[in-house]
Amino acid sequence: MLDRYSIEVIRWPLKQAAKLPDKMGLTANQVTLSGFVLGLFALPAIAYEHYWLGLLFIVFNRIFDGLDGALARRQGITDAGGFLDITLDFLFYSMIPFAFALANPEQNAVAATFLVFSFMGTGSSFLAFAIMASKRNIENPVYKSKSLYYIGGLTEGTETIACFVLFCLLPQHFAEIAWTFGALCWITTATRIWAGYQTLKS
Repeated sequence: MLDRYSIEVIRWPLKQAAKLPDKMGLTANQVTLSGFVLGLFALPAIAYEHYWLGLLFIVFNRIFDGLDGALARRQGITDAGGFLDITLDFLFYSMIPFAFALANPEQNAVAATFLVFSFMGTGSSFLAFAIMASKRNIENPVYKSKSLYYIGGLTEGTETIACFVLFCLLPQHFAEIAWTFGALCWITTATRIWAGYQTLKS
């Protein structure tokens, strides 16, 4: 829901920041992989209840995720890069609830499982429509510079990261936040299935 606005805010800073790795000879894929490796450190940090440290690695991961896109637009967007980026993004998204389940299994495990379950809905509806949109040469007027068709919804990347920040700031309320956000994800899934089906049907 908020991605179209957040992208406008961060586009110029990321475009400027991408000049440095470009001059250093780094590729967008290298930045993608580096960001994912940094994000992996959030797992042990959160599992051992070092939530501020976990938040720091989440922020690093998201900065690199934005930077790789800006760098790809300088160097040329590729299908391989888009595939790598979206795959590692979904792995990272599912890792954070898992980390909180490890931190406090008794209180968090069921809520974390429900949230990962809801991510399956948002992720599968997102990727399935992107495949069909590519086959039909359907372009998204909002996200023209993306390698995949980005179908919107109530819970997009911006909302997901805001949720992760809340998890780290209020870990004692993880379960309540996860149940609430998971429910919102299912609304997103339902609207994507409906909109996607109607679009492809016509």
